[in-house]
Amino acid sequence: MGPHPAVAAIRLAVRRVLHDVLNHHCAQDRHGAPLVLVACSGGADSMALASALAFEAPKLGVRAGGVTIDHGLQAGSDLRAAEVALRLRALKLDPVDVVGVEVGRAGGPEAAARDARYAALDATAERHGASAVLLGHTRDDQAETVLLGLARGSGIRSLSGMAATSGANGRYRRPFLDVDRQTARTACLIQALPVWDDPHNTDPAYTRSRLRHEGLPALEKCLGKGVVEALARTAQLSRDDADALDAWAADAEATVVDEDGTLDVAGLFALPPAVRRRVLRRAVIAAGSPAGSLFARHIEEVDRLITAWRGQGAINLPGRVGVRRQGGRLVIRQG
Repeated sequence: MGPHPAVAAIRLAVRRVLHDVLNHHCAQDRHGAPLVLVACSGGADSMALASALAFEAPKLGVRAGGVTIDHGLQAGSDLRAAEVALRLRALKLDPVDVVGVEVGRAGGPEAAARDARYAALDATAERHGASAVLLGHTRDDQAETVLLGLARGSGIRSLSGMAATSGANGRYRRPFLDVDRQTARTACLIQALPVWDDPHNTDPAYTRSRLRHEGLPALEKCLGKGVVEALARTAQLSRDDADALDAWAADAEATVVDEDGTLDVAGLFALPPAVRRRVLRRAVIAAGSPAGSLFARHIEEVDRLITAWRGQGAINLPGRVGVRRQGGRLVIRQG
């Protein structure tokens, strides 16, 4: 008799990713067994992921370790992190690191915590020479991310949610994007894995928490139970479209960007709007404008220098980047 369906589902998801990591490892001609770390908060999603990694990795000759981040945002968070580390070691993961971080304030509490977490995960992966870091984001998390992107109104890239593979050299892997949250929780229950529910996940002060406990249930009540799955499917379709448009924009750059960095207005005008705005965004970022501070309205304003030219002056963008039209050229300079 095989494992419970929930346990089988999480193991299959992890096995597929480990095969990919092994293939990538061999293609780079790296010697020795690759090390794969699981980022674990102690919640059901990441504990299920840790258990699946611990089960599958030895069968494939992959070393399996873990890391838990102490954000220091709650009293006793250090004790909680130490307890999670003990659980990971009980699963025979090695190495297991506890990393404390200082969460700043830039961009709001959720963004600041995320930035601190990824910086710590990057540093830990570098220190151990890990080939990959597994993250426990589920299909439900993906649906929430798509809705948050929709609310921002910043195009299909923001609707494409989280990538299954991201980060430098494909470091971050998300095996559970096709697995729902309930399956992960059931897998923990079946395997008698203790889980910790972060109070931030139910705190209405956090946008994602409100979406999880109020927004998505209201949508499901109105539209039916397939909403989460449909949103996750939207993410994948949007990602495919956005990747194609990004590739088109990269090719178009060769025809509209001169060696001196100025852009040909006529060439830009001939491009479809979705491609042209991508070329403009890439050019503005290359000139020094920080991507995180650059919004759709900024690019639309630059676009009007091409499509609605009435002699308007230079446009000032984040990062002290200025854009002006000079004859038939677009000049983008940091000053």
